[in-house]
Amino acid sequence: MLRPGGGAQSGVLLMQIPAAVEALSALAHGHRLAVFRLLVKAGGEGVPAGEIAREVGVLPNTLSTHLTILGHAGLVRSRRDGRSVIYTADYAGMRDLLGFLVADCCGGRPEICAPLADVAQSCCSPA
Repeated sequence: MLRPGGGAQSGVLLMQIPAAVEALSALAHGHRLAVFRLLVKAGGEGVPAGEIAREVGVLPNTLSTHLTILGHAGLVRSRRDGRSVIYTADYAGMRDLLGFLVADCCGGRPEICAPLADVAQSCCSPA
């Protein structure tokens, strides 16, 4: 069971509920979800802001707002490369959110969550 401010009852520290709500809220918008998925797919190399705007089909000022929301939610990072700003998914934030969502999912029955490991294995395996 989750406490309002904390993690699982087992004592394992997980993402706090307010942080999980903020991350899920950030992803609950079509353009922000598209941006996040693009950045996850791009990997550690990241994607310049202009390319993100073109790929997702949003104006640069609108994209800036979306990236700020995703950044505050701990899902996106940025770095400067000359005159460009490169954005990457924050994989630690993504892992924390996914861990939070599945922390109590099995109720002692690992067969319930086993398909999640299969999904991760199939999408993360080298082609």
